[in-house]
Amino acid sequence: MTTSQKTTFNAKPITFNPEMASRKLSEFWRGLENGKIYASKCRKCGTMSFPPVADCSICMNSDPEWIEIEGNGEIETFTKIMIRPKSFANNQPYTVAVAKMKEGVKILASITIPDESKLKIGARIKLITKKAEAGSVYEFTLQ
Repeated sequence: MTTSQKTTFNAKPITFNPEMASRKLSEFWRGLENGKIYASKCRKCGTMSFPPVADCSICMNSDPEWIEIEGNGEIETFTKIMIRPKSFANNQPYTVAVAKMKEGVKILASITIPDESKLKIGARIKLITKKAEAGSVYEFTLQ
């Protein structure tokens, strides 16, 4: 092939329907608005997921069961975000943590702590919901 020849592809556009994906997870969003946090559990193979998924990544079943997360967990790792993404550029540096919850799922969330010296791996946390400008969100607090 010479440099003047071009390869042509007959590709179909890929589309994503966020409304459909959101509808499948509406139980999660309704719960969050009502102060509850849900993980999904596959009714076929039992795989739990957080954030919740409409289609199981293991067996592809599309009928999740909704499991309420009580909110008790233990920090497995954390980091302070100093260089923030563009969408957070106006925010102060913040801390995020991964915690293993009593129900078995791991959750990544921001953590509100008045005294950073108390933050350590193994610390007990509580996962809570709160109202924000864009709707309800979840975050960790130390117990």
